[in-house]
Amino acid sequence: MTADSHDQLIRGLAADLQPVRRLPPPLFRALAWLAVLTTLAIGLAAFANLDSAWQRISAAPALWLAVIGSTSAAILAAIATFELSLPDAPRAWALLPLPAALLWVGASGFGCLRVWIAPQSHVAVMSEARDCLMFIVFLSVPLSALLLTMLRRAYPLYPGLTAAIGGLAVAAAAATLLNFFHPYDAAATDLVVHAVAVALVIAANRALGRRILAVPAFAGIDVTTDRVGPN
Repeated sequence: MTADSHDQLIRGLAADLQPVRRLPPPLFRALAWLAVLTTLAIGLAAFANLDSAWQRISAAPALWLAVIGSTSAAILAAIATFELSLPDAPRAWALLPLPAALLWVGASGFGCLRVWIAPQSHVAVMSEARDCLMFIVFLSVPLSALLLTMLRRAYPLYPGLTAAIGGLAVAAAAATLLNFFHPYDAAATDLVVHAVAVALVIAANRALGRRILAVPAFAGIDVTTDRVGPN
């Protein structure tokens, strides 16, 4: 191939190329998602009995530690998700929300002891626990849709992992907002239902994210296993 034909080939290939709009930095995109979440929280707070919620949460260390844990898990998981959306991001970002998630789970589990210490505590019956599940799942739908839409142009190398951490951010956010309308103490049944709801949200986000965020096949990425390698 001569130099002229080589140059002609390059010009032909580049003739229809369009400029690519650069994505904002991951932290900026995470803050944008969190800003929408904050707006939603303010809207829900307008319909909640904040005095009652505050009295219940501040009455026991385990309750406010669980709220701190779920809130921190939502924030850190959102940051980790957008960092993981970069093609060159290390998978270690997935560990960022782990300490907060452990605090959330541990403090929530410790709250079960209040039923033994204070038998007069209002423990959720199955119908009330089911309402918690519906709240977390239904609130997670728009939050997940927004998150996956914001991630769609990023093409992460690990779409399943990225979406799963995003699901953790969504589930933790929904569980945090549930405290506005959760007028009873944690018990084993309530915690099991919460765990099921969180697991459903994470699993659904991972399943959808592996399809929506999948890297094109020509990039040499096995999107079914989240491993980099030849097709």
